[in-house]
Amino acid sequence: MSSNTFRKKQPPKNTPRTPSKGSSSSGTQKPIEFNVSTDSYLLAFGIFLLILSVILLVSFVSHLLVGDADQDIVQRTFSASLEQIDRKPKNMMGLMGAYLSHYFIFQWFGIAAFGWLPVIFWAGYRLVFKRDLLPQSLNRFTLATIFYIFWTSICIGYFVLMFDLPAGTFCGGIGYSFNKFLNHTLGSGGILVILLALAAWVIFFHGYTDIDDWFLAKYFNRPPKEDISTERIRKAVQYDIEDNETSFREPVKRPEPIPVPVTVNDLYKAPRYEEEIEIPKPFEEKPFPFIEKPVPAPISNNGIKLEVDKPTPVKNEPIKADPTFIIEDTRSNDTSDDDFNSDLDDDDINEKVLKDFGLYDPTLELDNYQYPPITLLNEYNHAGGKVTEEELEANKNKIVETMRNFQIGISSIKATIGPTVTLYEIVPDAGIRISKIKNLEDDIALNLAALGIRIIAPMPGKGTVGIEVPNKNREMVTMKSVISNEKFQKSNFELPIILGKTISNEAFITDLAKMPHLLMAGATGQGKSVGLNVILTSLLYKKHPSQIKFVLVDPKKVELTLYNKIERHFLAMLPNSEEAIITDTKKVIYTLNSLCIEMDSRYNLLKDAGVRNIKEYNAKFIQRRLNPEKGHKYLPYIVLVIDELADLMMTAGKEVEQPIARLAQLARAIGIHLIVATQRPSVNVITGLIKANFPARLSFKVTSKIDSRTILDTGGSEQLVGNGDMLLSMGSDMVRLQCPFVDTPEVEEICEFIGSQRAYDSAYMLPEFFGDDEGETLDFDPSELDQMFEEAARLLVTHQQGSTSLIQRKMKLGYNRAGRIIDQLEGAGIVGPFEGSKAREVLVKDITHLEEILRNLR
Repeated sequence: MSSNTFRKKQPPKNTPRTPSKGSSSSGTQKPIEFNVSTDSYLLAFGIFLLILSVILLVSFVSHLLVGDADQDIVQRTFSASLEQIDRKPKNMMGLMGAYLSHYFIFQWFGIAAFGWLPVIFWAGYRLVFKRDLLPQSLNRFTLATIFYIFWTSICIGYFVLMFDLPAGTFCGGIGYSFNKFLNHTLGSGGILVILLALAAWVIFFHGYTDIDDWFLAKYFNRPPKEDISTERIRKAVQYDIEDNETSFREPVKRPEPIPVPVTVNDLYKAPRYEEEIEIPKPFEEKPFPFIEKPVPAPISNNGIKLEVDKPTPVKNEPIKADPTFIIEDTRSNDTSDDDFNSDLDDDDINEKVLKDFGLYDPTLELDNYQYPPITLLNEYNHAGGKVTEEELEANKNKIVETMRNFQIGISSIKATIGPTVTLYEIVPDAGIRISKIKNLEDDIALNLAALGIRIIAPMPGKGTVGIEVPNKNREMVTMKSVISNEKFQKSNFELPIILGKTISNEAFITDLAKMPHLLMAGATGQGKSVGLNVILTSLLYKKHPSQIKFVLVDPKKVELTLYNKIERHFLAMLPNSEEAIITDTKKVIYTLNSLCIEMDSRYNLLKDAGVRNIKEYNAKFIQRRLNPEKGHKYLPYIVLVIDELADLMMTAGKEVEQPIARLAQLARAIGIHLIVATQRPSVNVITGLIKANFPARLSFKVTSKIDSRTILDTGGSEQLVGNGDMLLSMGSDMVRLQCPFVDTPEVEEICEFIGSQRAYDSAYMLPEFFGDDEGETLDFDPSELDQMFEEAARLLVTHQQGSTSLIQRKMKLGYNRAGRIIDQLEGAGIVGPFEGSKAREVLVKDITHLEEILRNLR
């Protein structure tokens, strides 16, 4: 490393100055240096803004005329539209104009988007011609215009929602969404909030300045504030220019920079400032307490010692035979008669019942139930893969060498060995930018010849930078090792679930009741189904059948069928259903709506009991302070597990999204929790409505950074190494975990053990739900579809208008045939039911989903 690394930037030599009128060009000519001034950049940027304003104007006007014809193009990604050369957009500005106008008008601001044009044009005009277009201030005009753009979009959105007009062109997505919120909270009174915002803006923005200027001029003989500000700015600019010229004429002399040492020992040879700093030699360091045997640490040519953080072995104790009601005593001590308001007569009755019968025991009906023993889980002797000292030292040397090649010095490095990856924590030299280290991800992966390198810069709560390097020999985390862990055995969580082991080899156990819902995603074959089995198995090992029920949704029909044997112990189902595990899309919709009814019923029970959540309610019921004759009962937790959300969103869409979002918003307090998994984490599947209500998200390896950002709001999961390697995001925390492995035969043995015991008479029955359109699609036969069926489906999805007359005009068909096709499209779930004079709703929003439906029908 040369000494030029930290060289201070000197003032430029031979700075060209403006020649005077009398200057001559005689003498030896020096080579002319080409320096691009700031004015040149501003001029180029100004021209760009002027051209952009014209492009936007033509695009917007063209969108108002032919925007509907380009909807099938803009619904796809930009890269996909570029590849489809045969489909040309109708917009006069081509593909770019179609996308710009779609987002500005349809997605965001509606016709109010035209307000951006004068702002952009004025800014470009000012940069090019060095003067204002109007006597008004550009900043003030821009601020006012932005307010009126948003206010106009919201105001028009009110009338769009009121009179059921097309939202996209008039008010855009912002105005429509904001008015839906106002309509939900205030009803028709939302217009008052809109008008109040306008009045406040007019008073404080347009009126306050004039009053203030008049007050200053009348009583203090001072000019208006804008004149004062202008004078201050003029003087400040003048002083700043003078200071800059002085600094260039008289450069400040500074001491020579210190040459950067190549190794730690070279620190003793480096010149110092006047103050002497005593630096300890690396040979005087003490052995680290993490190493079990105090062997001398290897020191390579780079002179940096590697600390190895080895985890202490975890004590595994067998699970006790009956951990059922540790809850019972603690809850009875936490509550007293003074905590609840009830009728005096009821209190007397409850005290007598409690004295005669004691505390209510929800497990009494299955009092002989035995928890699954740990012996049902396999040991896996070949599970261990050890990281050798040679591998650690080699990786450390390569990391240090790579950093040094890019002029990044390292003062210390420490390694923490995990089951899948090893975390190297480095402390960079002072003055090193973190972003510079973050950009070396691919270079370190190249030097180490390893996949899945992930840089954490900086480490949360530490002054270090973390580099995660996959181990050559991975260690299998077995379910038995985590279930027998003392941390899991002694956990007092309401719903303890195992998610895996951390990099420090500690079992990661959390409470589903506090999460309160979990969203899982990952590519095919990366461990989602195993992760679901791990979560369900950990709950089976800790909870009694009376305390928890599962609602299992398995569109793939093969992943969750293992749990059929515990139907009468742990599963919940709809009345008159043949199977507890739901595989049919229609039954999924009914089940989700049934859970919403159950949620509302439970909230009524909590209101009558005067409590806020299921924990307080069950504690009060155990103390026999709630009368069963008034409808009160012990409430088990309900966990809804959906194995593949993408298939449900493709076939049902809004009918699935709305009840899932409602449960995620409200069901936490009454003990209904959701675990949703999908292998396609796109915005069409994980919509904003669903994503906002799932604060806990778990991502296995995905194929692209876009998918990682969709599920976690950040990149990283595309760098995972697969086979259960995952990232857990809970709020602002991000944890890398290795999911335990539980094999299918192990789950079968656990379910067989539970299913062989005495059970309830039936599964837990959910409230019955009757669909509005039940039995309407029974006449639909995919084998009798019209020959023009697929072409008509593409036509309606492209135009997003379910009209029989549209099929007649575009496809030149008669009314009767067009009517039969529209009925078949309704039966296939592509368009909605007949709505009188209005056009039918198109349920499929893009061509990609339509092609999947058509492929299934074939």
